[in-house]
Amino acid sequence: MDLDDTINTSYAALDAFAKGDPAPVKLLFSHRDDVMLANPFGPAAAGWSAASEMLDFASSRFRDGHFRGVDRVARYEATDLAVIHETEHWQAKIAGREKLSDFDIRVTTTFRVEDGTWKIVHRHADPITTVSEDGPLRQ
Repeated sequence: MDLDDTINTSYAALDAFAKGDPAPVKLLFSHRDDVMLANPFGPAAAGWSAASEMLDFASSRFRDGHFRGVDRVARYEATDLAVIHETEHWQAKIAGREKLSDFDIRVTTTFRVEDGTWKIVHRHADPITTVSEDGPLRQ
């Protein structure tokens, strides 16, 4: 599978994730000790065991949702390592809420070739998608 195929497969997997199913996303992640996941639901998780648990937890917060697409900001690709930065567009019922919420997250994903297949080795997602005068450094 080439990198574009893997990226497109990840978008379909994120649609399942928005419905509460982490399995397709988990198949795309590296299962090695140096995998890293940082998302809005908790601290960064290092290593496959911790990342897998965090994917389960994060997906359990969503239901009846859809991954609506991305705006690509940047793509860097080498022979066996690639990074994309995108703004992802989602819609889901979050936590116990009954109303669908639209939300965007900024995401940096690093892919690495493992045994001839592109795998996600690092994903950082957060809700900061607009300019803030003082950002997270409020006093």
